[in-house]
Amino acid sequence: MSDTPPVSRRVMNLAQFLRQAARRFPDAIGFVHGEQVLTFAQMDARVDAMAAALSARGIGKGDRILVQSRNCLEMFESMFVAFRLGAVWVPTNFRQTPEDVAYLASASGAKAMICHKDFPDHVTVARAAAPTLTTLVEIGSASFGPDYNALVAAHLGMRFPAADVERDDPCWFFFTSGTTGRPKAAVLTHGQMAFVITNHLADLMPGTTAHDASLVVAPLSHGAGVHQLVQMARAVKTVLLAAEKFDAEEAWRLVERWRITNVFTVPTITKLLVEHPSVDAYDHSSLRHVIYAGAPMYREDQKFALRKLGKVLVQYFGLGEVTGNITVLPPALHHPEDGPGVKIGTCGFARTGMEIQIQDEAGAEVAAFETGEICVCGPAVFAGYYNNPEANLKAFRDGWFRTGDLGHMDDEGFLYITGRASDMYISGGSNVYPREIEEKVLEHPAVAEVAILGMPDPTWGEVGVAVCVPRPGATLLGAEIVAFLKGKVARYKLPRHVFVWNELPKSAYGKITKKLIREEITARGLMPAPPAP
Repeated sequence: MSDTPPVSRRVMNLAQFLRQAARRFPDAIGFVHGEQVLTFAQMDARVDAMAAALSARGIGKGDRILVQSRNCLEMFESMFVAFRLGAVWVPTNFRQTPEDVAYLASASGAKAMICHKDFPDHVTVARAAAPTLTTLVEIGSASFGPDYNALVAAHLGMRFPAADVERDDPCWFFFTSGTTGRPKAAVLTHGQMAFVITNHLADLMPGTTAHDASLVVAPLSHGAGVHQLVQMARAVKTVLLAAEKFDAEEAWRLVERWRITNVFTVPTITKLLVEHPSVDAYDHSSLRHVIYAGAPMYREDQKFALRKLGKVLVQYFGLGEVTGNITVLPPALHHPEDGPGVKIGTCGFARTGMEIQIQDEAGAEVAAFETGEICVCGPAVFAGYYNNPEANLKAFRDGWFRTGDLGHMDDEGFLYITGRASDMYISGGSNVYPREIEEKVLEHPAVAEVAILGMPDPTWGEVGVAVCVPRPGATLLGAEIVAFLKGKVARYKLPRHVFVWNELPKSAYGKITKKLIREEITARGLMPAPPAP
């Protein structure tokens, strides 16, 4: 036996990013929300105070802190509070139902809950579902627990040292959106996230400094939270929309007011921003990086955004389990027009330090241009799903994380996403990948949005169903779409049914979700009932 003691894998506690910003730029503005403006030093002191308050209530390293709140100062601070304690941040999407949040409380084993005053029902149901939940803190009032800001005021001035952490210590339970079942808690760790932050700065927004400013237009509970944690690493000010609902004009006003240089979005929000008339009313010349993720952006939408904003678009692809760290398509490779050498439809190449492989069902790598499952390995891959060995068994194979997305790579290593494995349908024995057809539909001048999915059919097994949203003022008939597609896609790929709706149902994260559309088609009785077995 060796007498060599085990080597510690100690790493920096992520809360140190705020501490470092406060030391270097104590009086610089770190946070803006409407009329609320705080410096980095003020934020750091508040995080110390809340960490001390929770510590006094028995919350410490490894404990899970559930947070149910819309974007606000306290929501953002709670991330650093959890990290400083060595606890685990468990944010919910504030649009989730009380029952959804109760499940997250139970599944995470949460010991504390920080909840905005607007969600008392979430607290009631969560407490009933999670016997581990012993500590409650309320943002904005004190009806179901002590007020967050009162606790901060009572402990202000106390210095709270960040907990010692190792690389694999969890810091964040990043719950998946649950499109194929119950949400799962992806365990993100201090060491993993340190790599992710460095990688984001290198690959997505190189040259970011304390002179930059970042606008938040999406919930901090998920991708936007990762993005703002990255901003803290460079002492970048964070600016939140003042309105509770997304307001494109307010966003552009804030871009001009605060000289915003970067913003994290999803394609649907990017589309709303660039198609709103206010994009031409405010100065957005300060923007260098408009980063979109969560889903590929359709080519026609890309072109329009580039014409409005210039070459500032940055795309990345990656699930919550890999915190977005799979590919990057930088501004230089976003071209406003098609032409020779333009790679249309790619989501980019592998991020620094990450490896992508397209695999068949047996786990073997397939050739270039051949479709298979997108698999990835590297330091950004999460530590696994919390308390879910069955899901972990399905998610990993020979050290590769299986994304569940289908795609192919070209001979230069650029990745093209075909769609989710669950999106593919089989019609008359042929595999159909909706993404390709959706791109063609969006070339129709009257179509604003489209989703295509397979629905059961007694003759063909499944048939394609397209749901289209017309552009404002335009009229659209289903027969026009089918006629428009003829000659552009193979006959067997033509949608059998085309429906025109005023809007597409979207998830709490602003994404077009096929599951919700399928449910709506069924609820409206638009498809014939399948034959009895």
